[in-house]
Amino acid sequence: MGLLMLPDELLLTLTEQWPCREVQLKQLSAVLASAKPSPSALVVHGPHATGKSSIVKSYLESRSLQHAIIRCRECITGRHLLERTTAAVHESLTTEAASGDAEQYNGRCEDMSALVVHLERLLRGRGKFVLVFDGVDKQREASPTLLPALARLGEFVPNLTTVLIVQHPSPRFLHQAGVPHIHFSPYARNQSIRILSSNPPDIFVEPAPPELEYDEEVHEEDKAWLWPRFCAAVWDSLAQNAAKDLVPFRDVCNKLWRPFVAPIVKGEFGTRDFSRLLVNQRRLFQDETVLLDSILSVRIAQATTANHTSHELPYYTKWVLIAAYLASYNPAKLDALYFMKSTERKRRKKGGGTARSGGRPGQKRKVPRHLLAASQFTLDRLLSILQAILLHDFRSTIDVHSQIATLSGLRLLARSGGIGSNDPLELGGKWRVGAAVTWEYVQALARSLKFDLVDYIAE
Repeated sequence: MGLLMLPDELLLTLTEQWPCREVQLKQLSAVLASAKPSPSALVVHGPHATGKSSIVKSYLESRSLQHAIIRCRECITGRHLLERTTAAVHESLTTEAASGDAEQYNGRCEDMSALVVHLERLLRGRGKFVLVFDGVDKQREASPTLLPALARLGEFVPNLTTVLIVQHPSPRFLHQAGVPHIHFSPYARNQSIRILSSNPPDIFVEPAPPELEYDEEVHEEDKAWLWPRFCAAVWDSLAQNAAKDLVPFRDVCNKLWRPFVAPIVKGEFGTRDFSRLLVNQRRLFQDETVLLDSILSVRIAQATTANHTSHELPYYTKWVLIAAYLASYNPAKLDALYFMKSTERKRRKKGGGTARSGGRPGQKRKVPRHLLAASQFTLDRLLSILQAILLHDFRSTIDVHSQIATLSGLRLLARSGGIGSNDPLELGGKWRVGAAVTWEYVQALARSLKFDLVDYIAE
């Protein structure tokens, strides 16, 4: 009676280890049971992070079935996959073999026919063997007949069952009917929360003082009560529409958990004041930057965002963009004042010393030019300004037209006049800087080049 109950006990253990997968485990038990004949091929399919590979491996190990698992993503070519398959089967069998003859086996395999010969030689006289191809739909340099050929290995090798683990199989992708399929559906809201609730993190990093009478048992109860409610709030606010599977949902919960319980650690809220704590920490559930993976913290990433764009462009492209900004926001009649070398001293005096002192102030208030819309400029004027602000001759160093084409492709420069095609390299027409080229953006570019932009911008 105990032997008859053993599979159910194993199934119960696996169910506790892999919650929300009772149906899939029962289907695996019905298809791959050691006491029953199994089909020659089995397809296990489902989206990413649904437990396909881990559950199949756990089931085979718990039932002590002879098996070999080949991770197809680690195989570079089709021949590499075949030779890895032969080596994996040989390694699985030699762990149970007592003699050392099998260690000298030559697993050279060039095509599918050679693989069949090797498998027949290795599995001759043995019981059921399960050969698992994990992620075979992601195999590199795979021929169109690879999957159908792998699925038919069990028809030529006795007692062999081939398991193909894929994500989204197309209809009749094996070119044959009658192959059983086991579907691992994505985890729903309640299932995801249940899986994460099986291992809640600690609320307090350091143990509480003895005078508070807050022992470990009470701590376990509090975190088991608070963590599922926190996960449900994260799912409803962020993960429902942004987290594509269980893995990013778990990552988001782990990122927000420590800031969320910070008021509890400080003593501002109790461990059961979830509603008040949720209102107080609602900003955490409104910040979508937590969904982005980065090796930098959110605070460091926000601090470096303003300066990050100034280092993406090449050296001379930055100069071209600065010259374009000056051409857009400086009146053309003041070019001689701001860009001629002989007028540098007069320009720095901010009016040439002719401004009248005293008297009644002007009635009109001037709006800074960088707050107005960008004006049009010709390509010749851009080249003249670039020649004036650069300290050396650029004509033998860079191709300005290629730089302009690059800026046009990035929408930092836009063509606003002229007739003909929209080719950025075509002469003629007028240009203006794009909407993304703001005063702060150009200032960051100028600072990276150690260029004093204020001395060249008209008031």
